[in-house]
Amino acid sequence: MSKILFTHSYFYRFDEKQWKTAQPYPPYGTMYAAAFMRENGYDVELFDTGLRAAAAEILPVLSRSKPDYLVIYDDGFNYLTKMCLTRMREAAFQMAKWGKEQGCTVIVNSSDSTDHAAEYLANGADFIILGEGEITLRELVAAIEAGAADFSQILGIVMANSTIPNAPRPVLHHLDDLPDPAWDLVDIGAYRDIWMHTHGYFALNLATTRGCPYKCNWCAKPIYGNRYNSRSPERVAGEIEMLIEKFGVNQFWMADDIFGLKPGWVQRFRDIVQEKNLQFTYKIQSRVDLLLKEDTIDALAASGLRQVWVGAESGSQKVLDAMDKGTKVAEISEATKLLKSKGIEVCFFLQFGYLGETKADIEATLKMVEELQPHDIGISVSYPLPGTKFYEKVKNLLGEKQNWTVSDDLDMMYPATFPPAYYRRLHRLVHKRFRLRQGLNEWVKFLKTGNGNFRKAFKALYYAPAAQLDAWRLQRLERSST
Repeated sequence: MSKILFTHSYFYRFDEKQWKTAQPYPPYGTMYAAAFMRENGYDVELFDTGLRAAAAEILPVLSRSKPDYLVIYDDGFNYLTKMCLTRMREAAFQMAKWGKEQGCTVIVNSSDSTDHAAEYLANGADFIILGEGEITLRELVAAIEAGAADFSQILGIVMANSTIPNAPRPVLHHLDDLPDPAWDLVDIGAYRDIWMHTHGYFALNLATTRGCPYKCNWCAKPIYGNRYNSRSPERVAGEIEMLIEKFGVNQFWMADDIFGLKPGWVQRFRDIVQEKNLQFTYKIQSRVDLLLKEDTIDALAASGLRQVWVGAESGSQKVLDAMDKGTKVAEISEATKLLKSKGIEVCFFLQFGYLGETKADIEATLKMVEELQPHDIGISVSYPLPGTKFYEKVKNLLGEKQNWTVSDDLDMMYPATFPPAYYRRLHRLVHKRFRLRQGLNEWVKFLKTGNGNFRKAFKALYYAPAAQLDAWRLQRLERSST
């Protein structure tokens, strides 16, 4: 029986912001592939890099395990891997080279290797799997085992002796045909310890879908593409039930690009959760227009939804239209108010620096945040990744650096309306104004009811002058750029 050592290239410790946040999740997509290959008769092991301190920690594992194959299979459900961060690319190159030195056939599947196959092949990989990987991996390993010399008919790969990709592989439609991810291969206790030490509770991740049919022109989809396929509510509820029973977890992050898009899915999910009497809460990513359909929010709330992150992106309709976002500013407001009325926390993804964005557009976004007061915000600048319409618009404007090093890089990769320093300062200012507003709201609670979050209220004393200072610095940067 051939042995496959699975790993992936996202190291939380290499990404200071994410390590400090201390909300690590196991590599769900990697665990899926490992479970699938195990079901097909292979001896599998997982070297989970998520909590490791160095790529070199794989060396004793390679020496002990002596695998026939080293498969660097990134978690396609983790948005951090979709960012194609160069710090993680370097780690993948190191592991691929060490795998070759140990005599392994090295196979890589990731967003970054799909975009930069030639670089991975030049750094030790024998094959790159493009897109969704399970079926391709099975066919590829079977062909290697059979002594094949010609791999040209295997869909969805690039080979070391050719940088020309084979024909693409269609995505899977019947996701229930796959086994549940191999949770037994992960040290869940190590993840639990970090969560409990920092937050006092433990959360795990899972996914109910693959892909996204919407066409936001800056969104890269190199793994699952523009198609959208769902697991059944029964299978998802069954996995949740198992995780609750086995690991004592009752909070989940649904890692779908868009949760609950299939008509009737969230309603059926609610019914099964209630029939099983499952007690848990979860958070999702969704779209404001989708949330406003029929009784979606009611069904989500009844099944345990605690928090939703929406791609608000901008308070300017002009910018949303330029992004091909397909949503309206009015829908952001309506969905936010409705979610709040159901006791659900609403969080905004915000994006600055899109082509053509003006000071007035930025002010519209700041006003939207001030008026709607989301529970939390995540701020980025527009980031062009290969395969997107946005990348095609700006590719001739890009400099030598074309990927962020870590997730908090926030470097402008092309000339925007304002210089890069402006957007870095804007990022700080928006966060400080947001935290200041939260703190002031807590002071109001103290005055009205005698109750409130003292920590948030006290921090307002810092954020008030700090925000003023950042506003002054931002004005200077604005003036110097005109």
